[in-house]
Amino acid sequence: MMDRRQLCAGLLAVPFVAAAPAILRAQAFPARPIRLVVPYAAGGGTDALARVVAQAMTEKAGWSVVVENITGAGGNLATQNVASAPADGYTMLQANQGPMAVNPHIFKNLKVNPLTAFDPITLIAAAPLVVVVPPKSEFTDVKQLIAYAKANPGKLTYGSAGNGSASHLAAVLLNVVAKIETVHVPYKGAGPALNDLLGAQTQFMVTTIPSVLGMIEGKLLRPLAVTSKERIAVLPDVPSVAESGWPDYESTAWYGFVVPAGTPKDVIETLRKTTVDAINTPLVKQRLEGEGARPVGNTPAEFAAFMKKDSARWAEIAKTGVINLNN
Repeated sequence: MMDRRQLCAGLLAVPFVAAAPAILRAQAFPARPIRLVVPYAAGGGTDALARVVAQAMTEKAGWSVVVENITGAGGNLATQNVASAPADGYTMLQANQGPMAVNPHIFKNLKVNPLTAFDPITLIAAAPLVVVVPPKSEFTDVKQLIAYAKANPGKLTYGSAGNGSASHLAAVLLNVVAKIETVHVPYKGAGPALNDLLGAQTQFMVTTIPSVLGMIEGKLLRPLAVTSKERIAVLPDVPSVAESGWPDYESTAWYGFVVPAGTPKDVIETLRKTTVDAINTPLVKQRLEGEGARPVGNTPAEFAAFMKKDSARWAEIAKTGVINLNN
């Protein structure tokens, strides 16, 4: 029979045992590799940015951040995958404009609402895109491309990283502002889209600079214009669409990290601090700026407000009918 001293000792031990997992979790995070899901195929700008930041997080904090590409449905498969993951900080999503701000307004019957299914960590960077064509293209500047498109509605095709991706949206806006009609060919990521552009199976693409900078430098692609209001340092000889005659045109891609809703606040803060430290390292900052991206690293609240505002903007654009799954 258990004596009084044994009984007391057992009772005192219960609260400690119950509390121990929470204490250890807080002290040990991350105690295993963190999974970073990218909603597009390897080789594109979104994937490249995710990998350089993940590497910096690993080097800066000693973490293991493993990038996983989940493609399909304009990024919706990735958002669904991460939204259903445990809210423990061990699964992050590389969030960007399409899946987070645009898809809810162009895809029917989405399984998750990205603005409520995730808790924001931080906005990593924002960057302009670039209009590119194959080197043997007849177009040497964006004015020629637009003039041809106006004279030949529906004859030019452009590839994108998928429906609702930054490359798709930037081209849609170009169609709207320049009053042209071109045909959208969506792919499962920028990589496959660029392969077909290189093979001249499509005529042009508006894509992220990191995904094509090497090809531009290697003369594999010809840049016609950047989508920022002004020229950028990494492509100083390439004019902007705005200065080429369409001053109302501007389009940028943005990237951030989010986690499943309900992730503990202390875990989110740990992830945020490490992410901000990573993007502010000289190597990553130099690489981002060298590729035309602007490092940000804001608070979760600021990132949430940013996404909400961008979603409202695209909701209004979607109402006009100029963006859908076939344009």
